[in-house]
Amino acid sequence: MMWDKTEITAGQSAFVERRRWPRISEAPLCGQTTDLPELASLPFSTSNEAPSQQFPAWQKHMAPLIDAYLPESAQAGDGFVASQTVWNLEGVLFIQQQTPAFSYERSPEKVRFSAIDHWQITFLRTGKTWTSVNGHVVENEPGMMEIRALGCPFYGRTVSAQAVALILPCDLFADHGGLPGASNNIVLGGSRVKLLADYIAFLEANLDRLTRDDLHSVRNQLQEMIFHSVTPLVDGHMTGDRSSEIGLMTKARRFIQSNLGSADLTPEALSRELAISRTRLYELFQASGGVLNYVRRRRLLAARAALADVSNGQKIADIAGNLGFESAANFSRAFTHEFGYSPSEVRRHTGDCKIEHLPRKTETSTFSDWLNTLGI
Repeated sequence: MMWDKTEITAGQSAFVERRRWPRISEAPLCGQTTDLPELASLPFSTSNEAPSQQFPAWQKHMAPLIDAYLPESAQAGDGFVASQTVWNLEGVLFIQQQTPAFSYERSPEKVRFSAIDHWQITFLRTGKTWTSVNGHVVENEPGMMEIRALGCPFYGRTVSAQAVALILPCDLFADHGGLPGASNNIVLGGSRVKLLADYIAFLEANLDRLTRDDLHSVRNQLQEMIFHSVTPLVDGHMTGDRSSEIGLMTKARRFIQSNLGSADLTPEALSRELAISRTRLYELFQASGGVLNYVRRRRLLAARAALADVSNGQKIADIAGNLGFESAANFSRAFTHEFGYSPSEVRRHTGDCKIEHLPRKTETSTFSDWLNTLGI
């Protein structure tokens, strides 16, 4: 390509382009979003309820995760205008929330009967929270990042606040060996946390533009940024029995999940894997109702996922056998007792679910449904 300068008028000049080859214009490389499925969202608000029913509505909505209580100075009739939108990143929940002041608790009993033992990460936009785990209280405020294990009991309180939170499976970090055990109930700050907060804000601003095709890269980015934000700040700074316990639970969960179909998945095998005594193992799983109960529930959750998978052509008896159940009859009894409906009902209603509390694979209608899906 060559350029010539040609006089136009006195004191003015222009460049004239002379090309050896024709111009070829390249369009920008952009993903085509036409007709791609958008992310599912679940909005909730108490504003349409009568003031006296607003807090009970919030309690019911949050009951699968926490028990909620009004502050001592508040009355139910005063009203409780809260709003929440949950976005399903298919394995990770992204939660936008605004509430008045209230107290919250995830009791040992709730932990014991819950399949949700994930990490919760919270960024406050406004307000403050105080949360206690085993008597250790942390205070969260805007500009900080709070991380908590939902597999451990806790209680706390919040003033009127606006927040963004993530609920993510522990196994999301399995490739890195899991988050450090001492990550539970801590508040972090600094440049790495600021970078993560900026990415969370970017996601929040673009949630209604993302599609399911974007989710793999979004989850990978979250995994990397969270791990590399948390680990350098936690490692070497926090020690103690609780750290050791959470680390053992992370290893135990990973071993159990990898061996659900093995007949050799026994307390003895788990004790050997973790290099701890049977007594220590039972203490570790006490809040989960015991190690055998935990393994049984994980197998049932895996069976429910397999039954609801339209691409899985296995017979119910084969699914049961592959997950360590001795007979189809024993499996059916255990499944029905756990979920309130039979394995055959899952198969019968897959794709057109008519069981109110059975979560569909691609669309669900309640916060409880999406939390249960995370447990699978």
